Amino acid sequence: MRPVPPERGPSGPPRRKTKNTGKKIAPRNNISLEQYLEKVARFCQSDYGKMVRERFEDIHGTSELAMLAAPTAEELAQLRKAVAIMTPAEKQKAHELNDEQVQRIAADARIDPANLAIFINSYALQRRGT
Repeated sequence: MRPVPPERGPSGPPRRKTKNTGKKIAPRNNISLEQYLEKVARFCQSDYGKMVRERFEDIHGTSELAMLAAPTAEELAQLRKAVAIMTPAEKQKAHELNDEQVQRIAADARIDPANLAIFINSYALQRRGT
């Protein structure tokens, strides 16, 4: 592989020079918590979702890792319940909630705290664009 000259991009056209203005860049994926919940819900109970869950099953038949790709109806109902009881401020800053706040919301909603923590952490990653 030959080195790419600094004035050209990897596939040819010249790179645009950008000026550092010192301004903070807004997150690329600025979606609301409710929008993210619906994004997570899209493969709930679908054939594709079932296939994904089967691929991630452990020896006990559970597949927590697949929860965000294809939640079961029960997991989705729990997440919707938790989001429904959150205050507007909590929803607005959900990507900044700490573990204790997530645990409290899960306890108030009477849902599995691990599932809510996975969902909130995934939402935070989505917001950061990673």
